[in-house]
Amino acid sequence: MPKFKIHHVTRYNYETPVRDSANQILLFPIQDDFQQVLKQDLHITGEPMVDIYKDFYGNEVGSFMNAEPHLELVIDSKLEVITRGNHEPADDQPAEIQWAELHKIRSQFPYIDFLKQEQFSSLGEVTRIIGEMDLRSLTPYQTGKKLNDYIFTHFQYIKGITSVETTLEEVWNLKAGVCQDFAHLLLVMLRKIEIPARYVSGYVCPNKSGMRGEGATHAWVEAYIPFYGWLGFDPTNNCNVNGMHVRLAVGRSFSNCSPVKGTYKGTSSHTLEVGVSVSYEDGRTSEEPSAVLAAQPKNANGEQENSYRRYMEMIQQQQ
Repeated sequence: MPKFKIHHVTRYNYETPVRDSANQILLFPIQDDFQQVLKQDLHITGEPMVDIYKDFYGNEVGSFMNAEPHLELVIDSKLEVITRGNHEPADDQPAEIQWAELHKIRSQFPYIDFLKQEQFSSLGEVTRIIGEMDLRSLTPYQTGKKLNDYIFTHFQYIKGITSVETTLEEVWNLKAGVCQDFAHLLLVMLRKIEIPARYVSGYVCPNKSGMRGEGATHAWVEAYIPFYGWLGFDPTNNCNVNGMHVRLAVGRSFSNCSPVKGTYKGTSSHTLEVGVSVSYEDGRTSEEPSAVLAAQPKNANGEQENSYRRYMEMIQQQQ
């Protein structure tokens, strides 16, 4: 049972004082048979009272207000978490029986909500690619693994090439992105073939595993496998989710799982810095991890700059 220490800091700096800041945080890890929070220290500028409730998807959500004028808002979370990796599905039922089970539950709660497609104009091309794979001859578990591998193989992992405003269409055309983009693409492909799939936000713990996703929150997908339950697929690392992943929240998409979001009254000009650090102990005491804040750069249009993205856009315009 790996034991992790996680330090997650979000800091907003404003040019002039702002007030009436209303915020929502999803920084409270899921607790179940596979994950247990041993300790959490949460500190927020002004030490406001945090009201915690459960949302539609069962996530713990914190909400707070900071009414007084302030130039800075810091949300600092320190966690100690134990994870227990789940076993792979036995996958011993015939494929046709498993697909029939998925067809039977497609209009039932909660699966119906995780079959709704995101807006995506290249869905026809996705349908063609799925058809060429002949996935119906495989089991749903085998299908999930094959689609996971497809995204890992056909899309480049490039930090900074996209932002939360980047559309799926842009990611599809760029053939590049980060974990959030790959998770959304896998959601589209799984839902297209009638496998319920949900977005997961959390952390990946790569100190010894070498997985991508260090220094920020991570994202992956959970697919519903008949006669087994929800199973995580990480297209960024082309693996099943295991004890190296810590889950924060689940939902239909990123918008349901954003770790921090809010509104305020005041200047629109501000800077955002985020830092995540993860260490794990293997039963031994280790030094407290310290998150290194990194600015989230934006251009004049509020979008992140990236030379590779500009180059790809130029190439596409010339074709």
